[in-house]
Amino acid sequence: MFKISEIKELIELLDRTSVQELELEEEGAKVVIRKGGRIDASALQAPVILQQPQAQTPAASHSAAPAAAAPTSAPDESLHKIVSPMVGTFYSSPSPDADVYVNSGSRVNEKTVVCIIEAMKLMNELLAEVKGEIVEVLAENGQLVEYGQPLFLVKAE
Repeated sequence: MFKISEIKELIELLDRTSVQELELEEEGAKVVIRKGGRIDASALQAPVILQQPQAQTPAASHSAAPAAAAPTSAPDESLHKIVSPMVGTFYSSPSPDADVYVNSGSRVNEKTVVCIIEAMKLMNELLAEVKGEIVEVLAENGQLVEYGQPLFLVKAE
């Protein structure tokens, strides 16, 4: 079975190349990674299959929200985009009763946690990886997000 860290690393490697699709099979588990944010849940042959179909259908219905936000943020190319490294659920705080990690106007640095992405029941902290100020939060708490979907806009220093 593939570990989340291995899948993340594969996604990052694929992102840096001109390769559009990567398919791997190991110990009965099969992972297909395609550029463009879609995961073929039917290709996964592991116990996590039950999680993937649930995430795919609602994510498709939420895909219009980021597209609607894109025109307002598209003209300013100087802003850094913090994007989702995986398909999952966006959480703006560590727990329902805790304060959010960041808001518009929050100062961040490379090690600042900006949100959590839950994927396959694993909570993954997402770091800003840039120093600057959050200009806009593009995702809502509890929203399903796609791989590569912009979550935050940052005015980098």
